[in-house]
Amino acid sequence: MIKRWLGAVSAMTLLAGVANADELKIGALLPLTGDLQAFGEANLNGVRLAEEQINEAGGVNGAPIQLVVADTQTSPVAGVDAAQKLVNVDGVHGIVGAMGSGVTIPVATSVTSRAGVVTISPSATSPTITTLDDNGYLFRTAPSDAYQGAALANLVMGKGTKTVSIIYVNNDYGEGLANAFQTNYEKAGGSVAQSVAFEQGQPSYRGEVQRAAQGDSEALIVIAYPESGQVILTQALEGGHFTNFIFTDGMKDPGLIELIGADFLDGAYGTMAAAAESPQLAAFVSAYQPRFGDPLAYVDGAYDAMMLIALAAQKAGSNDRTAIRDALREVSNPPGEEVGPGEFAKAVSLLKEGKDINYQGAAGSQDFDENGDVPGRIGEWRFSGDTIEEVGEVK
Repeated sequence: MIKRWLGAVSAMTLLAGVANADELKIGALLPLTGDLQAFGEANLNGVRLAEEQINEAGGVNGAPIQLVVADTQTSPVAGVDAAQKLVNVDGVHGIVGAMGSGVTIPVATSVTSRAGVVTISPSATSPTITTLDDNGYLFRTAPSDAYQGAALANLVMGKGTKTVSIIYVNNDYGEGLANAFQTNYEKAGGSVAQSVAFEQGQPSYRGEVQRAAQGDSEALIVIAYPESGQVILTQALEGGHFTNFIFTDGMKDPGLIELIGADFLDGAYGTMAAAAESPQLAAFVSAYQPRFGDPLAYVDGAYDAMMLIALAAQKAGSNDRTAIRDALREVSNPPGEEVGPGEFAKAVSLLKEGKDINYQGAAGSQDFDENGDVPGRIGEWRFSGDTIEEVGEVK
């Protein structure tokens, strides 16, 4: 009797192992602490929304997907450690993340490209990523900062600002965007008085702010993340060094209004990748907003990344990591019948019928080129009273 019971338990355990093996595991490698915490938590909401919709539609290849969450702490070292656990311990088949380029690049070069795991970042925008040696496993749903730098330069010059200083976070994101802006700004006739790098997580940036203030700058361009950025803004204001600020995507955080004060930020503006108004974006927002409020930056791209990995596995008919990579462009690029947010069941039905699909994302078309990049649209935003306003597209 005991032997039969033990045999039944062993069989159940074996069956459970087989079922678990059939599940598509997707890692969410996001900054849940550190400089980008606010963005990481919001992006995780987008990923969870996609997970729920996929499983409500029957999952991938007949099995529910499993989400495994890891915290990069907005740190390259912690990010690499978290990625190694996702890949080698948790056995994920694909990863959404990381967010900052300073984490995404070391994760891709030292972990995911070697292990052959697809990684789709919703927000790693460094131009370096385009030509990174990643064995074709790194993709992103946001455009390169080569676009944002040029758009920001045009925007600043168009507003009649001829001389600026730049303060930027000393990583691939900050350096790449600062260089792209300066190149385009000076080509258009502008002048950069100072360009100063800073390290994340410092208690004070008074020295860096003072160096940035040398010269006749009309404004300070802050390329930073909210945690360090709010310290820079506070000390720039307290020291009387700057009153006019221009931002990039990393500083689009409503929390800064309360920390700095609406009066000090009112009228300050910035740029970031922005999805055009579309039925796909509307469908995403209508599902996201009632539960989580207005989506922060790049949440739509995180949602798209999750959907794309699941669709690629469905197209491949397998959770094989390389097969997922090879199927990504087949589900994201034309030709094919268009499917969008909230239409996972429709996409699965079309694939089962042997038809091609073309995923149109909440964040845009998501047509991956040979480098895993997508075409982009850059928008202007600004602080207005106690809110952030979307102004429009920047050419």
